[in-house]
Amino acid sequence: MTDQQRDALRARGIPDELHARFPFAGTGLADRMGIVFTELTVDRCVATMPVDGNTQPVGLLHGGAHVVLAETLGSTAASLWAGPGVVVVGTDVNATHHRGIRNGVVVGTATPLHLGRTMTTHEVVMTDEAGRRLSTARITNLIRR
Repeated sequence: MTDQQRDALRARGIPDELHARFPFAGTGLADRMGIVFTELTVDRCVATMPVDGNTQPVGLLHGGAHVVLAETLGSTAASLWAGPGVVVVGTDVNATHHRGIRNGVVVGTATPLHLGRTMTTHEVVMTDEAGRRLSTARITNLIRR
């Protein structure tokens, strides 16, 4: 891993001990969307994403941006559960959007609904900075050992 990749991971809130799990740091969609992790545990993964730069033509946060944040959090949480050297792939993601947002920061929180040997399911709740629910997503990941 290069120094530039390590710096990119640190900028996204990824602790040094987890760097090996993110070999493509600095090159992915989450980086381009400004997603930054603030908490990474098996029981709870939290990240922020700016609204600015992630809007649809009328100025609201794009619904797909909610899904990218949800999948990023759910897949990261599944990877933490599965352990090092294990590949995790999303098999299903769905989202319900409750309210729009035009500016500020979205906070996403993933919590496990099911943690199995070969599959995980997480609920991801996205809120605005005041804690108002914007979107709720569910993501299922397959653990490939």
